[in-house]
Amino acid sequence: MEKKYIQTDKAPSAIGAYSQAVVLGDLVFLSGQIPLIPIKMEIISSEIDEQIMQVFNNLEAVLNESGSSFANVVKLNVYLTNLNYFPNVNQYMEKIFPKPFPARAVVEVSKLPKDALIEIDAIAKL
Repeated sequence: MEKKYIQTDKAPSAIGAYSQAVVLGDLVFLSGQIPLIPIKMEIISSEIDEQIMQVFNNLEAVLNESGSSFANVVKLNVYLTNLNYFPNVNQYMEKIFPKPFPARAVVEVSKLPKDALIEIDAIAKL
């Protein structure tokens, strides 16, 4: 199977040695997104709700570029600097994802790049 690398200006550029996403077969593997504003490459704000929304906006841009959508997401890994943000994430997921919801893991971490409060990576079908 051939790999296809996804890159869009509608999501932040990689800040390390990785691709925004890789398509293999009928699956899309999305790298972690933090709440960076594309082009500016700055964190949107220090507020968790704004950060969550920006992360989902970034993920959607990469999904769209790959030919997929939130409806096709099968797995999410959510990294939070504080598990008290867990209800906020659930609130946004209920608005964004159709039922049944994708599989998900949520992990509290000590620090994220650029002092983000949240990072999410995903796997989706085309």
